[in-house]
Amino acid sequence: MTMMPKTCVDRYLPGESPHEQGQPDAAGNTRAAALRDKLWTPVGRTLRVRFLDGDAGVQQKVMRFAQEWTQLANLHFDFGDDFGDPAAAEIRISFQQAGSWSFIGTDALGVPASEPTMNFGWLTPATPNDEVRRVVLHEFGHALGLIHEHQSPAATIPWNRAAVYDYYAGPPNNWSRAEVDANLFQTYDAESTQHSVFDVQSIMLYPIPPEFALDGFSVGWNQTLSALDKAYIAAWYPYPMPVRG
Repeated sequence: MTMMPKTCVDRYLPGESPHEQGQPDAAGNTRAAALRDKLWTPVGRTLRVRFLDGDAGVQQKVMRFAQEWTQLANLHFDFGDDFGDPAAAEIRISFQQAGSWSFIGTDALGVPASEPTMNFGWLTPATPNDEVRRVVLHEFGHALGLIHEHQSPAATIPWNRAAVYDYYAGPPNNWSRAEVDANLFQTYDAESTQHSVFDVQSIMLYPIPPEFALDGFSVGWNQTLSALDKAYIAAWYPYPMPVRG
């Protein structure tokens, strides 16, 4: 069997309905997938990022790779632990919990100050750099408001549902069918998102091995920001237009 992906699970605030079954946007929007009401404002702001624990070497890699987003978006990350109030950081990172995950965009503001808003349970000093980069870019994409690409209203994946249910029913996930539906098959409502044609190269799309789909469809290990990732993070967090003299 093909090497199966580790699956990031989005985190949501208590009582929030993360998404409802949606259909591709008939208007044919050309934007990648983000949640409208979870983007950070104002554009140009600095997000403070604090490590709650973890290996110093891995922390350095997280800092380096996360900045790839800020080279494109008019936002800034300030990594530190000297913000005066330890709870002042909008993004708080742990390596202690299971899996890798992040709250989406401004949902981080609703997380209790003593708890992480992002977790890198897969990353250790032995993790290869390309895997660290992939995971960091993915989770910081969530932190900026991006959703999983396979749950975009534009996604048209011909899932082999029986095979997916069977795989995720076993360890390490041990998911029920309802959990598989919520994490993989359900798409976000078109009205709540800014989204595009389905981007099979997006960093927000995890691998889909051939066993998980029909008609020969599959997606490999996306390890870098796609052209749409780059174009639309810049569009959602734009730099001011230059003033003409």
